[in-house]
Amino acid sequence: MAAEDTAARDEATQAPAPAQRRPEVDPDTPDAQAARRNRHVFVVGFLGGLGLMCAIILTWAVRETLSVLLLMFAALFLAIGLHPAVAWLQRRGLPRGLAVTVVALGVVLVACGGLGALAPPLITQTSELITNLPGYLDELNRNPQVADFNQRFDVIDRLKDAATNENITKALGGALGGVQAVFGVIFNVLTVFILTIYFLAAWTRLKEGFYRLFPASRRDTARELGDEIFEKIGAYLLGSLAIAFVAGLSTFVFLLILGVSYAFALAMVVAVCDLIPQIGATLGAVVVVIAGFAHSPEAGIACVIFFILYQQLENWVIAPRVLRRSVDVSDLAVILSALIGAVLLGALGALIAIPVVAGVQLTMRKIAMPHLDRI
Repeated sequence: MAAEDTAARDEATQAPAPAQRRPEVDPDTPDAQAARRNRHVFVVGFLGGLGLMCAIILTWAVRETLSVLLLMFAALFLAIGLHPAVAWLQRRGLPRGLAVTVVALGVVLVACGGLGALAPPLITQTSELITNLPGYLDELNRNPQVADFNQRFDVIDRLKDAATNENITKALGGALGGVQAVFGVIFNVLTVFILTIYFLAAWTRLKEGFYRLFPASRRDTARELGDEIFEKIGAYLLGSLAIAFVAGLSTFVFLLILGVSYAFALAMVVAVCDLIPQIGATLGAVVVVIAGFAHSPEAGIACVIFFILYQQLENWVIAPRVLRRSVDVSDLAVILSALIGAVLLGALGALIAIPVVAGVQLTMRKIAMPHLDRI
């Protein structure tokens, strides 16, 4: 028994002492509050610096890849515009791959036929117009009102100085620069065409992938709204091309009746300018009116009357009928969006600004406004 008691006492002596509990720190003490503030400031500063670094890297990446992004956006909007044709062929029983192939071949045939028909007279008439421009300016200066205006502001003389072959060659970057520009345009067109075919072929998969980014509870609403926006953008792009074609064709026929030189080149200028919202038709009209006055005062006056009447017809009859299913944007929003789009992305930005604003407006009307009304 004595031995057992001795062993028990030895074990009790060798047992580790219980760990001492750490004294709890009161979270409301000044030291604890200061520590929390220091940690908070550090975290905020670190996250802010990280966000600033990401923003700088993103800005640099966008700036370096801006040309590629512009081509991608152009192809995306072309795909949105051509999707109704693909959907129409699908409703007639064609598989999507075959429908995309048919639409792509149609675009190629139209583009090649259009270039074959338009390029020779356009190049010839543009070259002759540039060559004969000083003579036309002299004829224009014989008009008493124009001569008085030229004496005040020296506009005709400045145009004559700028319209020399040497200055035009410099503006085009010389012969080598012109060749490089042509190959650059061909490369960009092929890139946009290939991307457009890819977007058309993968359109359903791309849309569904985009819709899956939304929560499941909001996915049906996002799908309904997105399909409506895409439909309106496609209708707007096709409608704009149709209106520009009508404007160019009308101008061409009218100039042929008047006998004004370079009717085809001037009609192309009107058609291209008409794609620019609000101000494009006026810019094209100014160019044609100047050419009309260079031909004769009577032709210039006739051009002024023609474009005043045609723009009223386009604004009140043609455009509402063609675009009635696409966008419903106020004139102020159209002008501001076109200006902002032109500053950011050039001519492409001016063209896509209106459907983008229409999509934002539709989103506000379908989602934001009802949510605000429930608050």
